[in-house]
Amino acid sequence: MKLKSLIEGINNTSKIDSETANLTVTGIADSSDNVSQGYIFVAINGFNQDGHQFILKAIEKGACVIVGESEITGLTVPYIKVENSRKALGIIANKFYGNPSNQKLMIGITGTNGKTTTSYILKHALESNGKSCSLIGTIQNVINGQVKMSTNTTPSSLDLQRLIAESKDEVVIVEVSSHGLSQYRVQGITFDLCLFTNLEHDHLDYHPTMEDYFQTKMLLFDHLKEDGQAIVNTDNHWGKRLAKILQGKGINVNSIGQSSDNKVRILYFNFKNSTVFVEDGDEVNLIFSPMHGIHNMYNTLIAYVSARLVGLSEDSIIESVSNFQGVEGRFEKTKLSNGAIIVVDYAHTAEAILHCLTTAKLFGANRVIHIFGFRGDRDHTKRQEMLTVTSGTSDQYILTLDDLNSVPQSEMIETLENLNTLYGNEKGLVIPDRTLAIKWAIEHSNPEDWIIITGKGHETYQQNYRLQTESDKDTVLYFTKKKHSWSS
Repeated sequence: MKLKSLIEGINNTSKIDSETANLTVTGIADSSDNVSQGYIFVAINGFNQDGHQFILKAIEKGACVIVGESEITGLTVPYIKVENSRKALGIIANKFYGNPSNQKLMIGITGTNGKTTTSYILKHALESNGKSCSLIGTIQNVINGQVKMSTNTTPSSLDLQRLIAESKDEVVIVEVSSHGLSQYRVQGITFDLCLFTNLEHDHLDYHPTMEDYFQTKMLLFDHLKEDGQAIVNTDNHWGKRLAKILQGKGINVNSIGQSSDNKVRILYFNFKNSTVFVEDGDEVNLIFSPMHGIHNMYNTLIAYVSARLVGLSEDSIIESVSNFQGVEGRFEKTKLSNGAIIVVDYAHTAEAILHCLTTAKLFGANRVIHIFGFRGDRDHTKRQEMLTVTSGTSDQYILTLDDLNSVPQSEMIETLENLNTLYGNEKGLVIPDRTLAIKWAIEHSNPEDWIIITGKGHETYQQNYRLQTESDKDTVLYFTKKKHSWSS
């Protein structure tokens, strides 16, 4: 492909002669390790490394053109200076892969919590009714039935465009994070449906304020196709505000919520059998949520409305959802030999934790024992709120280690102890070793108790513990299989 076709539309400050404009480009890379002969190398100033430092390496490997933000001269290949390399990468990748999102039915999902669960329920409903579906998200990417584990909720714009282009499936569902939106990872991608699950206190280590977080999430809806539609949960202050803004822009908003002004109105929740009665136009339907908790009822309902807009009938969606087997690390339940229930969930905000703990109580938990921690180098402002929720809702809680990242273990343990002293109560323990915390909870559980382990979900441990298991689920299986002995 000719360079002039790829760079059309990027905001660049460089003058390009006709010889450069007619260069044939064979590929694109944003890492010098991936450069081959005839590639464009786009230098991005990242959080850990500055791609501009690897320009010479990219040229040595065969890059024929360099795109970057810095003032650079004296290169042996043309250099195109742009205002924003990330945005330029998205535009170039979109053109290189032939604008692939225009050839698919695209569904984008954003929100603090529920993106993954909603995407999996929706994928299951679509595939159960004969529509092939790719999924790009937090846990894994599924393209043409092939599964690859994810490294980011939303891949880089280059990887995302490539994955969509590779997909032979009819529908592509993409989980879109606020990081992905602010870093132009969906640049050039357009969606038929954009979904908003909720907005809760999170990521304020990245966003300066909740308002900035909201404004960033709202960027997804700028990517709607001309006839695209929005699905918004308005039983949330931010969702209600979003729906009004989008309606003011003339966007077709399918709002869901309990007030009468919603397009799909929730009439009644039945927590015991996880069902929700909804009024959809002239129809009143009973929708079964395959996963416990009011938060998962909302996730199921958003998936239901989305599937209806894709063209599936009410009955076919309801029938397929009833057969859904759940999502790894999302309210995964295991029954212990003593009759207690243990749950592994990804919840990492105060609101999500509250949903998990109250769900256990609604389902008749004798006691609720909550195990959780805080991630190093992450949003410190939500920690007090998380601890306040669990100290007020659970019967026993255990503060333990989560990912340390760059924080020394001793420092994080001191943080746990200090937070427990300041905002906790007599219900709380600090057991730094995560596997020992789970062991303690299991050994001190009684019939009908619920042990809720939050924060990690499907993710693997990033540091070693006393028990050499790989995840919370693996630790639970260690004890429930009874194949191992434990010595303290």
